[in-house]
Amino acid sequence: MSENNIERLTRIKKNLMHLKLKAILDTIDEELSQVVKESLSHTQLLDRLFAFEVQAFTQRRMERRIKESKLPELKLLSDFDFEFQPGIDKNRVMELATLSFVQRKESIIIAGNSGTGKSHIAKAILLLGCKELYRCRYVTASYMLKDLMSGLPDDTLEEKLKKYINPEMLLIDEIGFDRLEQESARNAALFFKVINGRYCKTSTIITTNIDFNALGDYLGDPVVTTAIVDRMVHHATIINIEGPSFRIHESEKINKRKKAKNKSNSKKKNDRKN
Repeated sequence: MSENNIERLTRIKKNLMHLKLKAILDTIDEELSQVVKESLSHTQLLDRLFAFEVQAFTQRRMERRIKESKLPELKLLSDFDFEFQPGIDKNRVMELATLSFVQRKESIIIAGNSGTGKSHIAKAILLLGCKELYRCRYVTASYMLKDLMSGLPDDTLEEKLKKYINPEMLLIDEIGFDRLEQESARNAALFFKVINGRYCKTSTIITTNIDFNALGDYLGDPVVTTAIVDRMVHHATIINIEGPSFRIHESEKINKRKKAKNKSNSKKKNDRKN
């Protein structure tokens, strides 16, 4: 490479650094070496370099979306054991995984007993939303209500509501798991503000272990709850999971392995004694 070309490349790298085009900066030397080997044109070189930058930019945005979502764990649908829960229509879940419901501004309600995989499916779908660069948010019902309740004394409720109304996808997990949500009838009014604010504008995913008929007592105000349920089920895909608990199943498998191991160890000890 001539001295002029070396100086020119140095300037290019400085400009790339100044423009924060790190992916191009990291690959430019290798790509320039490929120009001769593969007889690349100038436009082909530029195309490849900018493709690297776009890929890196998209990856960073996706990672930021995941972080902003507050997902406590990253669940994958590929890890869900549909054979263990034959009552779930896998095709229906995989159709939801296309996220077409988000484009239609529809919602999802997943109901069932504890341990049946409601949260796994819901978290996996929300993660897919993050990967498609939707603005997503995860929250448990109890945390959301306590957070909103804390905004009443200091007049920050409207600001707090934005956290739950603005995301394109909101997962409200574990409705019915924490009895703290019954402490005040104001919970129903606060829950209504979130659901009504998102109604037909964005997509909400809800998991619950209680029947809609019991939701009024749970939130403390049956009248307001009727309006909440009306909005929740309208334009929503409802999945009811009736099946065994994954956690109990896993616990039984662990106990069986422990028993088998203890039995094997006992046999080895007896063999050594004999």
